[in-house]
Amino acid sequence: MRTRFTFGLVMVAAVGLAAACSTPSTPGTTNSSGGSGGGTIVVALADDPGTIDPTLANTLASRVVFTSFCEKLYDVNNALQPVPQLATALPTTSSDGLTVTIPVRTGAKFNDGTPFNAQAVVTSLQRDLTLTGSGRAKEIASIQSVSAPNATTVQIKLKHPFSPLVAQLADRSGLVMSPTALKKEGTKFADNPVCVGPFKFASRVEGTSLSFVKAPDYYNASKVKAAGITYKIISDPTTRAANLQSGDVQAAERLDPTDVPRLKSDNSLKITGISSLGYQGITINVGNVNGDDKPAGKVSTPLGQSPQLRQAFEMALDRDTINKAVWDNQQTVDCTPLPTSMAYRPDNVACTPFNTAAAKQLVASSGFPTPVPVTLVIPANSGVDRLAQVIQSMENAAGFKVTIKPVDFTAALAAGQAGKFDTFLVGWSGRLDPDGDLSGIVTTDGANDYSGLQDAQLDQLISQSASVTGVGPRKAEYTKVLQRLQQLRPIIYLYHDTYFLGTSTKLTGVDYRADGIPRFAFASLSN
Repeated sequence: MRTRFTFGLVMVAAVGLAAACSTPSTPGTTNSSGGSGGGTIVVALADDPGTIDPTLANTLASRVVFTSFCEKLYDVNNALQPVPQLATALPTTSSDGLTVTIPVRTGAKFNDGTPFNAQAVVTSLQRDLTLTGSGRAKEIASIQSVSAPNATTVQIKLKHPFSPLVAQLADRSGLVMSPTALKKEGTKFADNPVCVGPFKFASRVEGTSLSFVKAPDYYNASKVKAAGITYKIISDPTTRAANLQSGDVQAAERLDPTDVPRLKSDNSLKITGISSLGYQGITINVGNVNGDDKPAGKVSTPLGQSPQLRQAFEMALDRDTINKAVWDNQQTVDCTPLPTSMAYRPDNVACTPFNTAAAKQLVASSGFPTPVPVTLVIPANSGVDRLAQVIQSMENAAGFKVTIKPVDFTAALAAGQAGKFDTFLVGWSGRLDPDGDLSGIVTTDGANDYSGLQDAQLDQLISQSASVTGVGPRKAEYTKVLQRLQQLRPIIYLYHDTYFLGTSTKLTGVDYRADGIPRFAFASLSN
């Protein structure tokens, strides 16, 4: 699953296609079903969320939307720690690390009236493990079996100790779906998704919006002030900002950093920046010839064939200049997938230095005719064109000839999965645990291994890192992982995003946490 996004995220900046909704009630009006502040909140998404089936979803925008209608076993607090949501406490783990026990809520209902209980959790996890095309299966592949000894207890048996499990259950693997709806809708669950949440699904206009209304069966319904929430897909960052200023939307996520100074001067708006867990980078196709779920093969591109050229490609990139020229120094420059705030991130990470002259020498000695051709796929209408142009200029100076290829976001993701690209400017929204930023992305046959990398040594290092406990021991293991990853270079990491959320001063109670995902469950809209 690539919680991929384009700039403006799952993969470089923000892009967006569309999603859905029926005609919403007028923002700012009072609605009897919502109580005080009960108008419909309208939020501008940077990307099309794609499918909103928790088992299949693979975009950052879907993670934003899920917060309004589909709760997880665990959520994340501002200290980036898992906290109970549908669970009532953190799990307990047996001394051998193989049995995990999770207590869950009583008295909660899904938005179709079906009682929430431990067996519903079992049903969702089993679906995540077995459904064809599941984006969750490899995230929780350590699970041997899952059962419900009683209505309030979930018991998970593991194949081997797996430290990242709770972090995965605080993400999409922890989303719980209505067993009644699953039985009725089957593989079409996304057409009428039902979970436990403050709002329930109303409708979707493909390519435009998604609409939700207040859920009467929600266990915390008394705290929900809005009558509904509508997510509008506005992929162009300039248009997203304009809609926020005009009042057509009351919130806009992933605003372009270069728009932030101007928006901050508008007294009718509040702009909040969060340093995200995710990264932006350039994924290089090194072996994805038949699709990311198929065995790797030999690619035909020079960059994909040659580690030496990939080293030169990275050496030609001046990350600090990119940050200054493109993003007004508002991103966190880095060369790894692990955010600087992560406890397990190794100390004193050594990045490949910027050196155009040395890069030119590597290109000249590579044996490939120069200039070396490279096609860079970027999500169209996402605001990353500036970034792509700077990359193009830097690489051309080192002996490459970069051609920029804008592609519709959904089509770009499909091309990434199918291996129909040379390089892809795309990002990852980040996870609480480092395993979530590595497994499935740079491991053999991973659900988001767009590069087609298959390296047994790296696979073993990542698996070992997830099996140990304690900050010190895991940090030592991830030092080895990053060293091997730098040798292979399937992804050239550029920086960690700062996500800017803009809200109208008429909208209060928005919960914008350190994971960079805004929550509108208890927000209130005034006239």
